[in-house]
Amino acid sequence: MQILLHSDPNTDGSHLMAEHLETVVKAAMARFGERVTQVEAHLSDANGKNKSSGDDIHCTLDAKLLGLDAIVVKDQAGNAHQAIAGALRKLKRAVGAEIAKHDPRAQRSRPAVPTDDVGKDDAA
Repeated sequence: MQILLHSDPNTDGSHLMAEHLETVVKAAMARFGERVTQVEAHLSDANGKNKSSGDDIHCTLDAKLLGLDAIVVKDQAGNAHQAIAGALRKLKRAVGAEIAKHDPRAQRSRPAVPTDDVGKDDAA
């Protein structure tokens, strides 16, 4: 799985942050195996250099899935580590749901919908 980090000039895009991202993404996506081919993280500071309190660090995660549409999730928090953690929680849930939706083992035959003719015999 390829993991990429993009950051604006006001957020931590250091080598240490890239290593942290790689560690937590690999751990979070491990259960999906080879079905997740790439995860891109975009970190940005909503307030730029004007620091204020609150959730001003935004993390967008874009996951590419083998044979399925890409999944994009976002989170915001007070620092990059928290924003990444929040976005990863959302990504795990979204990837799991998308894979389950296309899992042939989950495709059970649906019961036949009764037609109007079924009830007419009983009423006569």
